[in-house]
Amino acid sequence: MELEEEVKRAKGTGWKSVYDALRTEILSLEQPPGQLLDETTLAERFEMSRSPVREALIRLAGEDLVVTLPNRSTIVAPLELSAFPKYVDALDIAQRMNTRLAAECRTEEDLKIIARQQRRFETAVKTGNHLAMSAANKDFHMAIAHAGQNPYLAGFYERLLDQGRRMMHMHFNFLERTSEGYLLTDEHDEMLEAIRARDVAKADELAHAHTRQFRDNFIDFMSKTYTKGVSLGQSTVLGHVTRRRDVTAEPKGTGDVKTPLRSAAS
Repeated sequence: MELEEEVKRAKGTGWKSVYDALRTEILSLEQPPGQLLDETTLAERFEMSRSPVREALIRLAGEDLVVTLPNRSTIVAPLELSAFPKYVDALDIAQRMNTRLAAECRTEEDLKIIARQQRRFETAVKTGNHLAMSAANKDFHMAIAHAGQNPYLAGFYERLLDQGRRMMHMHFNFLERTSEGYLLTDEHDEMLEAIRARDVAKADELAHAHTRQFRDNFIDFMSKTYTKGVSLGQSTVLGHVTRRRDVTAEPKGTGDVKTPLRSAAS
């Protein structure tokens, strides 16, 4: 009977439980960047065959959350700090365009959905659950994107938001740890009001400021968390891979960040 259940799960939705669990652990940094994900170990953990585990890893790879190495082992995708400036540039363009379009094209129903997602985000902030906060933050911005009625731009924006969720988790951790508050709630309210007023220029301005705030806080987080070597123009990565020249990074010992920088030499 147990074998029949196992076959049924493998052919049906058995991979989904593995996918959901690993995705949550990766986004929350419980599975740190560079962590080896061994199929056999995972199969034992989830008490199922390797087939659904492999399917889950394939789907996570499609979201750029895991990487398959040349030796066919799978690791949690590194956070490449050297790519952060380019990521922020792309996020800024996508955020501004989708918010501008929302101000131009939104309907009354769109406004209700955006406002509802903003309330969900505020509720998540009060819980202090960083994963719930990053999920609600994404839903708020995607409600804006859908109001812009351009599925191509919305799809590009969604991929960027997904790719940035681990950095957003670290961002929230830093704001909480330094008691600097959550500025995002006020900024969200202002963006909603600009969209409601169909003020395209204001919506664009706020979206741009929103990206800069995230960028500046994340850089501040890195500079205060690590004593040296955190240069966003270097080939430094969080969790795995390479460094260039003498780039190193040493945690300051704050105790809250579970994903230290490591270089190939360490």
